[in-house]
Amino acid sequence: MIVLNFSHPLNEAQRSQIEALTGARITEVREIPTQFDEQAPFAPQVERLLDAAGLTSEQWQTTPILVVLPSLNFIAAALLAELHGRMGNFPPIVRIRPVAESLPRRYEVAEILDLQAIRDAARRKR
Repeated sequence: MIVLNFSHPLNEAQRSQIEALTGARITEVREIPTQFDEQAPFAPQVERLLDAAGLTSEQWQTTPILVVLPSLNFIAAALLAELHGRMGNFPPIVRIRPVAESLPRRYEVAEILDLQAIRDAARRKR
């Protein structure tokens, strides 16, 4: 499984948590710096961001991919739309949270959100 990380670098503990939650081995983590010009349109910047992942059209559609979204909601929303277009479905995403009462502050993997399953379940409520 390839992890596309658009956020802070993942440490070894977080990688282990991801593998435990997914039951899959991480073969590669691609750290993709996410810095946007807030004065420029976001859609072309998101397209360039995903191009920087270096995946072919076939890889987007066939490789197991897990995504760590950027924290800015507008970028994350546009990124999910672009990912859906390239992959043909929504990818699962990693939710990271602060470890309760940790000093200095540490972060852990809270859960893996299966966005496609969430979307499919919502369709039944139409």
